Amino acid sequence: MAAGGESIPRLYTRTGDRGTTGLAGGGRLAKDSARTRAYGTYDELGAHLGLACSLLPESLGEIRGIVRRLQDEVFVAQAELSADPKGPGPKHRIGAAHTTRLERDIDRFETEHPPTRSFVIPGGSTAAAALHVCRTISRRAERELLTLHRDEHLSDDLVAWANRLSDLLFALALATNHALGVAEVPPDYNA
Repeated sequence: MAAGGESIPRLYTRTGDRGTTGLAGGGRLAKDSARTRAYGTYDELGAHLGLACSLLPESLGEIRGIVRRLQDEVFVAQAELSADPKGPGPKHRIGAAHTTRLERDIDRFETEHPPTRSFVIPGGSTAAAALHVCRTISRRAERELLTLHRDEHLSDDLVAWANRLSDLLFALALATNHALGVAEVPPDYNA
């Protein structure tokens, strides 16, 4: 995996045929290690963000722009996580400014829909449903990150950003449905 600026000369190298993968900085680790699971789940999230972005109508250009920016931020997180912890450190890191920007976006989009009084069924419009999928993958990525964090100290900024990311995706899903005139549906606990 290229971790920020490196080129990828070939699609296959055969170096992972024994179940290990390379880290930025030269080390190797098991493909199912906590670190690999963490940055692999962010890779999955980035792909789903791309799908969500493609489903957002042009009229929601501001939300599309944020989702596209989140893809870049996910790459920064992956670069940080894929750096060899015994090496010189990652070239790119999630910083406090990333989390502050997520919080500003959450505050902004919280006002773009009626207040929620209960949980909502993920769905509504196709674009909002895709954002809800991103939200759940983001939560799984955060859990993977915290599993790694228990054994290897990660940056507090990365941990805070991971926690805020799914909140923003929830706010964007609700704002998307509202902008498209799709009402939220609460769960029916008596079903």
